[in-house]
Amino acid sequence: MKQWIPFLNRGPLVAIVRLSGSIGAGSRAQLSDEVMEPLLEKAFKRGKPAAVALIINSPGGSPVQSSLIAARIRRLADEKEIPVHAFVEDVAASGGYWLATAADDIWVDHASVVGSIGVISAGFGAPVFLARQGLERRVHTSVKSKSMLDPFLPEKEEDVTRLKSILEQMHTTFVEHVTARRGDKLSGKKDLFTGEFWLGRRAIELGLVDGAAHPVPKLKELYGDKVRFANYGRKRGLLRRFGAELAQDAIATIEERADYARFGL
Repeated sequence: MKQWIPFLNRGPLVAIVRLSGSIGAGSRAQLSDEVMEPLLEKAFKRGKPAAVALIINSPGGSPVQSSLIAARIRRLADEKEIPVHAFVEDVAASGGYWLATAADDIWVDHASVVGSIGVISAGFGAPVFLARQGLERRVHTSVKSKSMLDPFLPEKEEDVTRLKSILEQMHTTFVEHVTARRGDKLSGKKDLFTGEFWLGRRAIELGLVDGAAHPVPKLKELYGDKVRFANYGRKRGLLRRFGAELAQDAIATIEERADYARFGL
């Protein structure tokens, strides 16, 4: 009788969430907790999925947004008691790897770039340019640290020292997160947390990921040939669909390409 009732013969459902691009809160073109919240909520709740699969292709970005998105994934997974699997495409580095560690297991292609467990701060300084143009930068503050690292003033040694201290604190948080999520799987190699990155095969040896696998074959292996997929991803706005990018998104796109370029992509 059951074979004549289609919905009783349907296989388990796996929700697939695509996490692609740089991570930050400055643009809708970037991954952020605000952007991903509705997609993740639907993925974990709609249709009673047997699992959630994360398709990750991100060079990283904001540590805070990385943490918020990963925390949301873990919270939903624990609340719904749903396993989470991560699959890395080109790259899951820095904040991208932070997202991957929100999953219960991580799978890569042998050519995937993984790692870069570190924190970076980058910018430009233009005091010489201003001076050549006959311009003078005037900054007045009530306290001395309010003008820290002003790009239009000469760099101060005490500002750099303070920034490095902040970066080290962020790095410690990153390391603690990775260690808590990967546990005994990690190889314990000394340069694991120095910002280096590796291709998939080496990442497996280091315990950063669990193995080499692609989404559909692996999910069929785990949930059977009748497994069904529901895809969740960010939708492009009307202006972006017709190629009329907003200035903010255009800048974000340039920055994103620079992020990918750091890994030869």
